[in-house]
Amino acid sequence: MKNLLRAATLLASLAASAPLLAQTFVYVSEADDGTIARYALNEQTGALHLLGRTQAGGKVMPMALSADHKHLYAAIRSKPLQLVSWNIDSKTGDLSPLNSVSAAASYPYISTDPQGRFLLGASYDGDVVHVYRLNGDGKLIAPPVGSYKTGHAAHSVIVDASGKHAYVGNLGTDRVLQLKLSAEGELSGLGNGYVKTATENGPRHSVLSPDNRYLYNIGEMGGIITQFRREASGELVKVAETPNAVAEKYQLQHGKERPPGYSDTTPRIWAADIRLTPDGRFLYISERTSSTISGYRINKADGKLTLIDSWQVEKQPRGIAITADGRWLIASGEKSAVTGSYAIDHESGALKRVGEAPAGGDANWVTVVTYIP
Repeated sequence: MKNLLRAATLLASLAASAPLLAQTFVYVSEADDGTIARYALNEQTGALHLLGRTQAGGKVMPMALSADHKHLYAAIRSKPLQLVSWNIDSKTGDLSPLNSVSAAASYPYISTDPQGRFLLGASYDGDVVHVYRLNGDGKLIAPPVGSYKTGHAAHSVIVDASGKHAYVGNLGTDRVLQLKLSAEGELSGLGNGYVKTATENGPRHSVLSPDNRYLYNIGEMGGIITQFRREASGELVKVAETPNAVAEKYQLQHGKERPPGYSDTTPRIWAADIRLTPDGRFLYISERTSSTISGYRINKADGKLTLIDSWQVEKQPRGIAITADGRWLIASGEKSAVTGSYAIDHESGALKRVGEAPAGGDANWVTVVTYIP
């Protein structure tokens, strides 16, 4: 009996002293179903488990996390146009309604600033970027406090670590806009207001390196990754262009802009998302026609890219996301019945498929959040 008591005491002591595991949740917007799928990601194996779905109230597409990771935001692109917010339960991953407001435009991309003051939306249809204020509880406040006419087909907007500069991928003008973001949420041109990418590259999504030294943009139609150096002023200087990694292998022709009703059976470059590992060592892009993700090693000294490889993933992958520890990549597929998880090799950056879970119709945006007890 004494031995049993000692064993029970020892087990209780070990349990109390064992480190609490991080909890990672994955959210994927399912546009055709008007839902957001909620998954748990196993931190040890990378396995995905579907927890359930949250009704979003319409064609839900882009999502963004609040700076403090307490809230999830999404844009509804069916009428009535809306921006919707939820509280995230850090223990279960459940979403509870926070608030919703009317959206001034249809946004294929939304983001928040690192200071937690604003939510920004880029409108492809409206050729505009809007800035919405967030209150102390994370609620959205409408109408927008800032607006900037972009030129044809604004496709993304991100804010740098200082919260003073915003960068817009402007697909229809082959420009990445460089803007100043004021403390009041107003946007204005920085320098001459833009930098050019290759002709008909179609600048889509951008990412900033963790140290904010470089910005990388993926062109939807040319598939070229354009690397820019950031000056102290926040202005961009183009330093390198990396061609599409899979165009030749899959015999892809140059891409075209795809308005509603687009019909073309020619296999064309159709790049989608771009992500960096948190340590800034590896970069990944998705290409929808070939259903691939390509990975690159980043030179620490000058930020230049070297191709690692390309891997087949979910059919027509639109969104990808990487966990905070840089170990796992999650990919959605617009025409896939599953969402996939991939291990990122720490040394090489190579991807290895490790798990999947059911996905709804037109799965597109992927957002990942990790909570450490």
